[in-house]
Amino acid sequence: MTDFIVIGIIGILMALIIRKRVKACKSGESGCGCGCSNCSSARYCSGEHKQ
Repeated sequence: MTDFIVIGIIGILMALIIRKRVKACKSGESGCGCGCSNCSSARYCSGEHKQ
């Protein structure tokens, strides 16, 4: 029974983390939080594909 409680708590925490990440992505916030000036993936930020 204790296993199910622990698995349930971990599942809820994972769902909350995923929900937060999806909301941040939809609002245009970057994932790393350190800016894009030195990022190797900067051309993919904000959905823009710069070449």
